[in-house]
Amino acid sequence: MSLHLIPGDPLPRVLYIDLTRLRFWVQERPDIFESGMGGAGAAIHLLEEECPAGCDPLAPENPIIFAVGPLVGYYPLASKTVAMFKSPHTGNLGESHAGGRSAVALRMAGYGALVIRGRSQRPLYLEIDENNVHFRDASALWGLRSSYTAGAVLRQNSTGSGYRTILRIGRAGERMVSYACVISETYRHFGRLGLGAVFGSKQLKGLIIGGKRSLEATDKKAYRAVYDEIYRAATQTDVMKKYHQLGTPVNVEPLNAIGALPTRNVQSGRFEHADAISGEALAAGYLGRRVACAHCPVACIHLAALRLPYPNDPYFFKTAMIGYDHEPIYAVGSMLGIGDPALVLQVIDECEVQGLDVISSGVALAWASEALEKGLIGEKETGGLALRWGEAEAYLQAIRNIVLQPNDFYRALAKGTEHAASIYGGSDFAMSFGGNEMAGYHTGPGGYLGYLTGARHSHLDSAGYSLDQKTPVSSTTPEEIAAALLKEERWRQVLTSLSVCLFARGIYTPDVVTRALQAAGFGWGCADLEQMGSETLQRKNAFKQRQGFDFSNLRLPRRIFETPAPAGEFDEAFMRRAIASFAEHVNPQR
Repeated sequence: MSLHLIPGDPLPRVLYIDLTRLRFWVQERPDIFESGMGGAGAAIHLLEEECPAGCDPLAPENPIIFAVGPLVGYYPLASKTVAMFKSPHTGNLGESHAGGRSAVALRMAGYGALVIRGRSQRPLYLEIDENNVHFRDASALWGLRSSYTAGAVLRQNSTGSGYRTILRIGRAGERMVSYACVISETYRHFGRLGLGAVFGSKQLKGLIIGGKRSLEATDKKAYRAVYDEIYRAATQTDVMKKYHQLGTPVNVEPLNAIGALPTRNVQSGRFEHADAISGEALAAGYLGRRVACAHCPVACIHLAALRLPYPNDPYFFKTAMIGYDHEPIYAVGSMLGIGDPALVLQVIDECEVQGLDVISSGVALAWASEALEKGLIGEKETGGLALRWGEAEAYLQAIRNIVLQPNDFYRALAKGTEHAASIYGGSDFAMSFGGNEMAGYHTGPGGYLGYLTGARHSHLDSAGYSLDQKTPVSSTTPEEIAAALLKEERWRQVLTSLSVCLFARGIYTPDVVTRALQAAGFGWGCADLEQMGSETLQRKNAFKQRQGFDFSNLRLPRRIFETPAPAGEFDEAFMRRAIASFAEHVNPQR
């Protein structure tokens, strides 16, 4: 099996950067792109090569890898960059995807992948173009309170508006909070698993990437036909309609209606104020504009225009543009008992200012709130903050404390829910899975199995939450659930290796993917895609196992069995059987 690469295409070019020696070089790597295709498939090959077993995630030896796929620059919705690294949050595979302009910028700069090694002796940022890498002093940016300010300075100091990408971290990354994110442009993120902390450990404040290359399709007539088919499906059918109209917050009310919206640390699946923080309510009361990733006609990024008064002046306001999606709304809305949409937006914005993953921040604070409620911690630990459901002001300060880490409690919380619960107790209601905080779906065993077994411990690995809504527990077995999730995750390896947005998975079917590749000039059939997807998932799990991951040691919070879920009742024995079945079929060592 091999992907027939287009002669002269920049995809196989890998840019290597050594921060310790302040040098760079380019290598042609057709081997990894022929076997891994690009994106996730190429990145895991590079991670295997670059990351030693057992290395400290915050050590110079931990690489940062960015990779894009063959469809980037050719087709709509092929707009994602895949980042891989060893996660400081879980201790195993770190993988995060971001949109914005990052994928197209990297491809047009002439690279299929970027590998960053070592550690700088002083804060810096990198400017990357088609011919050069510039190492710029970032000392003046290090320690700025707001990630927005850092982004503004980087924009002002660089050229290429419209085709460049700007990636940067906030103070959370500088202080190596284990769930710090990397911000792409202003409203997209490499959000999960702590890439921002790895940037911070390398004293890397940000990246600016830009290029003006063009790509040539070998069969222009066939290419035009496939392009038009994908474009029409994205803009003229219902497949992507909900993402444009309301975005992912369209999920809030339907999930609440079936009892699947995690509320107050999953003490319930229903939130009494769900209608106030729903996609419909936010669109009606706050929607300021929609934004699209590069080469995407859908514009699923919804920005709220929030007027905030200045202190001591009732007539003078500033207007903040705040991106909102289902996951942030759940994490700092229903999960924390905050039902005022303006307050939810302010908490989301504070996470943005600090450069924190909103999901992990909200879930960690939900655990802390319940731990305080149950007496496991007191206001000595919280620094006098009354972390009680709905108290947005206390949560805003707690977010700042996670970054500033004024005491042992916040230092523990800065390493995530799993770590904090291991010290202070409350593991039964610590809602992290494989070390990563849960996403916004309390649907049943499929959802939780996806969090536990997915290569990234993400709901987007295998969409188990969707399976739960179609298949009640009473009509399936643990083995059947595991098999369905494994099949879905293998195919998603193909999509993420192509760098296709997973929202477009209903458009990029195996038939469309094959025709799109062939029209552009890449020769790969359906059977090749299936094999590549399976092998990529195996490689990811093999990497995790080398770093110490073990399916049999996964912790299951008792809370998931106590709070009724729409798929029906299930217990730990059911889940252990499902985990064992998944491990048996995905584990390449068995």
